[in-house]
Amino acid sequence: MPRWGPCRKAPRGVQNRGSNRTETPAVNPDIPSPFALPGHLAAKADPALIAEDERHLRSIAGTLLRQRSEAAEHLDALRRQPRGSGEYALERDAHIRRLSARLRLLERFGADLTLGRIVPLGQGDPVYIGRTGLTDERGDRLLVDWRSPAAEPFFAATHADPHGLASRRRYRWSRGQVTDYWDEVFTTEGRDHHVALDDQSAFIASLGARRSGRMQDVLATIQADQDAIIRTGSRGALVVDGGPGTGKTVVALHRTAHLLYADPRLRAHRERPGHRSGVLFVGPHEPYLAYVADVLPSLGEEGVLTCTVRSLVPEGATAPEEADPQVARLKSTLALVDAVEPAVQLYEEPPAEGLLVETAWDEVWLGPEDWAEAFTARGPGVSHNDAREAVWEALLAIAVDRHGPVEADAESPRRSLSGNRGLREAFARHWPLLRPEEIVGDLYTVPAYLHRCAPGLSPEEVHALQREGPQSWTVSDLPVLDAARRRVGDPDAARRERRRQAALAADRRVMDEVIDDLVAADDSDLGEVRSLRTSDIRDRLDDGAGLPVQETDPLAGPFEHLVVDEAQELTDAQWRVLLSRCPSGSFTIVGDRAQARHGFRESWEDRLDRVGFRAVRRSTLSVNYRTPREVMTEAEPVIRAAVPDANVPVSVRSAGVPVHHGPAAGLRAVLDDWLAAHDQGDGVAVVIGDPRFTGVPGTDRVRSLSPALAKGLEFDLVVLVDPERFGTGIEGAVDRYVAMTRATRRLAVLTSDPGGSRCPGRGADAGPGD
Repeated sequence: MPRWGPCRKAPRGVQNRGSNRTETPAVNPDIPSPFALPGHLAAKADPALIAEDERHLRSIAGTLLRQRSEAAEHLDALRRQPRGSGEYALERDAHIRRLSARLRLLERFGADLTLGRIVPLGQGDPVYIGRTGLTDERGDRLLVDWRSPAAEPFFAATHADPHGLASRRRYRWSRGQVTDYWDEVFTTEGRDHHVALDDQSAFIASLGARRSGRMQDVLATIQADQDAIIRTGSRGALVVDGGPGTGKTVVALHRTAHLLYADPRLRAHRERPGHRSGVLFVGPHEPYLAYVADVLPSLGEEGVLTCTVRSLVPEGATAPEEADPQVARLKSTLALVDAVEPAVQLYEEPPAEGLLVETAWDEVWLGPEDWAEAFTARGPGVSHNDAREAVWEALLAIAVDRHGPVEADAESPRRSLSGNRGLREAFARHWPLLRPEEIVGDLYTVPAYLHRCAPGLSPEEVHALQREGPQSWTVSDLPVLDAARRRVGDPDAARRERRRQAALAADRRVMDEVIDDLVAADDSDLGEVRSLRTSDIRDRLDDGAGLPVQETDPLAGPFEHLVVDEAQELTDAQWRVLLSRCPSGSFTIVGDRAQARHGFRESWEDRLDRVGFRAVRRSTLSVNYRTPREVMTEAEPVIRAAVPDANVPVSVRSAGVPVHHGPAAGLRAVLDDWLAAHDQGDGVAVVIGDPRFTGVPGTDRVRSLSPALAKGLEFDLVVLVDPERFGTGIEGAVDRYVAMTRATRRLAVLTSDPGGSRCPGRGADAGPGD
């Protein structure tokens, strides 16, 4: 039975800022009550418990209505304004994006923007915590943004360390109304603040809630250990290590939103006109990205790009997996990625012999030292092709200096040398225009080239990497292609820029002719038309609008911060792809060494140090908030058999449903029984391991996935079909462990072998079955 404890104090209003008196917020009488507590929670509907919240939440709802209307009017007015040009246009567009995002957030939520409230010790008024900050028309703070320091106690307070709180209340919302709430009291004083004490916390209740096709943010129930990681600063790399169900993904997503709010570096990046958030979120596969797609927008952050490692490289869209395990292993190391630099350097070597350049009136000698000096014009970090123009200009400057005097009416030495065919051909030989895919293709088809650029490879390994189709790319080639593309650069960029400049020059010539005609026809005394010839007016008229622009890859970076989930699966070569997009090394790295399909024997610190990280911190999550004890009892022996030191978390709850074991022929019966018991359309299920299963007719609530594509997801019911066929060794054990721990309520293990109804690795004393 619940234990109720309403207080005897009269409810307090909201204190008006700048005054010692308290006032009840003005409430629109047309706004309905936000509370819809079911009949069995009638005791919680006592006005002494909820009257203050009811007034405050209705005030929030009214303020939201007003702000939605104002934001929509402002946005409409901005869109009707002329776009203009230059910096003004960028600022206007950025303002429209920010206002649109704010309006979407305001339209997405009503009073359920509120997570809960905290009551400080002493005589302080309740502080209401929301997904975003909210102030009414009088300037009174109705909601404190969950990311602000003032909101931290809402998440961090525990009975051991109440962070100055007397009590905390968390709401459960359903369709815009409060259907339950939970109070926690930290001190004796907290019992005097209209609290309802019961035996179930909001957090534990939320764990048993049924899933949908998308992850929901869990702001109201973030735990203190998770919140401490979310609020950690962004300097260096932070590794969040935790087993299944510990909330690693929750932490990663909410930490992303918090950093965008609290980190000055990220705020400055986001507020620059024309820029996105400066954060890239990298997930393991596309189903995972679809699953988490709604979380950041629900937290008010819409500018974060999401992708997989594969999608960072254009060829990743069609590249198959590497068929040869030995070749895949070789390409997963840094040997080939590091081979790109010396491979390109071979095309940047100055000639060993000089060149005599003949002109109509003189001869110019360019010795090896002159070529070497010109080649130093490539600045640090500039790609080979992008540096080509600078190197050519440096070589011309040296040649002009070597040139003797010319007659007054003669062609300029620079123009003459620039058009010299012999000099141009020599330059093209020693600093040629390169294509990145050809560089990589040559490494795979010319053994001597690969051996010279990757001397650490044995002759046998060099031979294994050779292939007939130099550009038959696989997933394992993507990091090498990415390294080559960054080092070589776009071979067509210079040509496109020349075309753009030519188009711009043509536009300017037409403009000059029009201005000349206008000035000639101007017979006024003021001569205002002549001002069109001034440079500032001309620049405003000629903003380049309508001309071809250089297209940039939004995933190329650089980014200020990277978030990487399921990071234990990344190879050294893939880590280099990510590091190249975030030179600062500011990362949130989320993973579980025990879930690495190809093994992860070393420490996080050792692996990340090897691939180039310099400042690495690690936080560990060890409490399983998702997976019921019944499931973990069976899953733990499966992974311990292959990874004895696995970080297996401790489950905090029981689902009350034992793991079901049965024959594979009973798959449809298991699903039909579950669908019949959940006929209200809530909850999702998955079948893992049966590629023949394509779903249940008439419903989209049952999916079919491989173990690899199930990683990072969660389901009410998980049905494993023939898990012993997932494979042997570490890969098979990890696939079984990952698949089992996707379940939040029920797990069924079905097998075609009557004698193999237990997952491999399960001990005799691992726990009861059906």
